[in-house]
Amino acid sequence: MIVSPAFAGKKYAVLGLARSGMATVECLLASGALVTAWDAREEPRAALEGRVTLADPLAIDLAGFAGIVVSPGVPLNRHPIAAHARAAGVPVIGDIELFAQARGDLPPHRVVAITGTNGKSTTTALTHHLLQQAGVPTLMGGNIGKPILEQQPLPAGGVYVLELSSYQIDLTQRLDADVAILLNLSPDHLDRYDGYDGYVASKARLFGMQAPGHLALVDMRAELDDDVLRFAPEGANFTFINAIDLPGDPAQWPSLQGPHNRANAAAAVGAARYLGLDEPTIEAGLASFVGLPHRMERVAQKDGVLFVNDSKATNPASTAPALAAFPRIHWIVGGLPKGDDLDECAPHFSHVVRAYTIGEAGPRFAEILEPVLPVTRAEMLGDAVRAAMAQAVPGDVIMLSPACASFDQFRDFEARGECFRQIVAALTAGS
Repeated sequence: MIVSPAFAGKKYAVLGLARSGMATVECLLASGALVTAWDAREEPRAALEGRVTLADPLAIDLAGFAGIVVSPGVPLNRHPIAAHARAAGVPVIGDIELFAQARGDLPPHRVVAITGTNGKSTTTALTHHLLQQAGVPTLMGGNIGKPILEQQPLPAGGVYVLELSSYQIDLTQRLDADVAILLNLSPDHLDRYDGYDGYVASKARLFGMQAPGHLALVDMRAELDDDVLRFAPEGANFTFINAIDLPGDPAQWPSLQGPHNRANAAAAVGAARYLGLDEPTIEAGLASFVGLPHRMERVAQKDGVLFVNDSKATNPASTAPALAAFPRIHWIVGGLPKGDDLDECAPHFSHVVRAYTIGEAGPRFAEILEPVLPVTRAEMLGDAVRAAMAQAVPGDVIMLSPACASFDQFRDFEARGECFRQIVAALTAGS
């Protein structure tokens, strides 16, 4: 794991003992810190019995603590820990901030930090993949894969590639990323911020932590120009993602189809070039990239029909580029809605042969879609797949891209995507 003498002898409180919280505790203990830890669940507390002080940070005097390390899931705008820590003059931080503070004790390395409303995971995985193809020591962390503090430090010359949510950025004060990437923005998580401006300002803080001369990549569209650049620090070294030339033929990159993946690829290419990768390595890496589970994942093909699992698309802004990626789509849509419309998907309705609505949002989405395209009210995922297979012809795509959360029928988007995989495997068996 990553450890640092910077934490030795200092007192920290850790609130929230899921995977990143437990990794934080282990890092701090191994670094010689004094740790107070708490979680509402008994099981993780029991696992730390005798190794830490078990106490709720809200119930103790925080004077003298070096920091309160909280899970990104703790809503700082509503949770009383923020005011309690502020009254004691103690910073509320996250595990990414601890990584930032530990960097001076690690072998010389660089950091790529990636944020945005959609596309973070794909761009993080792709950047990591390009570095691997070039033989550069690299690992992924942050909002993807293993917690950063749980992983073994890279040797000299390595690159840490971090996917960061706005919540993680809120808890970070000094992460000087060699490359900072902001892919896109659309209203999201507004229950945590003082309106959309607060959400945008949170994302833009990633650039404010960079040293002069480090690379800042941002998607240059009119709304981002208005929304992001006014919050960004003066003197930031901006390069616009849509101005980056891509090497080779994007048609040869099967896991990077669609305009959204053009932006994801351009961001990863910009980072790779800045880090010194050569063009043949970058081009080969784009072609060999497999992609992430549940994000535009090609799961099967039968009788000329392609099946695509895009279960990770949990809002209309995330589904819209998936609809743009193929000319003839049988679209399985619905779940637990995050809003009352599909306006962001509307520009790509011409690509939809038929929609199959499921879940709690099904009736409302059917009402929206029926005036403009054929709709089957399927309700259940299995019924939707069967109905789509009955309608599809060679060259068509049957795609689960729900534009909704999963919690009405599934534990999470992974469970929903796995269910889609299993249904498709059963219905295409023997082909």
